[in-house]
Amino acid sequence: MMYQRILVTGANGLLGQALAQHLSASAAYDVLATGKDPEPRFTDLSCGYIRMDVCDRDAVSRVFVDFTPSIVINCAAMTGVDRCETERSACWRINAESVERLAKECHAIGARLIQVSTDFIFDGQAGPYSESARPNPVNFYGKAKLAGENAAREAGIGKWAIVRTNVVYGMGRNLPRHNFFSWVRQRLSQGQPVSAFTDQVRTPTYAYDLAGGIERVVRFGKRGIYNISGGDLVSMYTFAFEIATALGMPTSLVVPTESRSVNLVAPRPGTTGFINLKAQTELGYRPRAICSALEHMARHAPEVYA
Repeated sequence: MMYQRILVTGANGLLGQALAQHLSASAAYDVLATGKDPEPRFTDLSCGYIRMDVCDRDAVSRVFVDFTPSIVINCAAMTGVDRCETERSACWRINAESVERLAKECHAIGARLIQVSTDFIFDGQAGPYSESARPNPVNFYGKAKLAGENAAREAGIGKWAIVRTNVVYGMGRNLPRHNFFSWVRQRLSQGQPVSAFTDQVRTPTYAYDLAGGIERVVRFGKRGIYNISGGDLVSMYTFAFEIATALGMPTSLVVPTESRSVNLVAPRPGTTGFINLKAQTELGYRPRAICSALEHMARHAPEVYA
């Protein structure tokens, strides 16, 4: 049997963990998870792990020589939008330059690169977006991620795919940072109000579904750009309200707020989100509705609802 040797970067994050879990469950894949931590944050997955900082050229080269992946899925990113605005060098190094490095390594050995991207490459004036929409980022994070998309193409003709997604949520082991779900849950469990924007509209994406969609990109050998997100177009306020309802916590603590009333460091696009028709047609991708995703979490991570 010929195995696909898959290298996953940023594997200690929410999506990275979901991908490592999803891929390592299949006998068709030999998975090596990598991250900046010396040890994996997860302990229950049947895949290898090695420390690798995507910004460390020598470390990346060593892993490529030792593991010789056939596919690289790049989940490593600096995603704090305000931090990216103030720490531009670090943002560019992680979100753009490191992608170029991975693409060149892939090109050298004929590996495929799957780059995970974001709705923040758009200005939010005409969402939800299809794959053919013209990018126009309004903040530095979006500009760096768009540069990362362009860099991914250096893997070679037919050797790259870009997966665009937004507001990835779910549960993982010892995650390094909150996602919107875990942030809302923490605040509500402490009896603190959750101010959520009514004028920022997205298609929130369940990490488990996203991992499944990316696996389909791998399995079917797809190339090019694919939108893989949730199917519900909702404001962040509505999303927070649904989370509170699913958790059985007071919805009165969810406070509607407009982004213009808050002094944000980096501007955010208004209405983004994605049209998933291409992924549905070509990959058979079927994202859960938000309420179904939250129910799925309750079944597979019951401690979330304890």
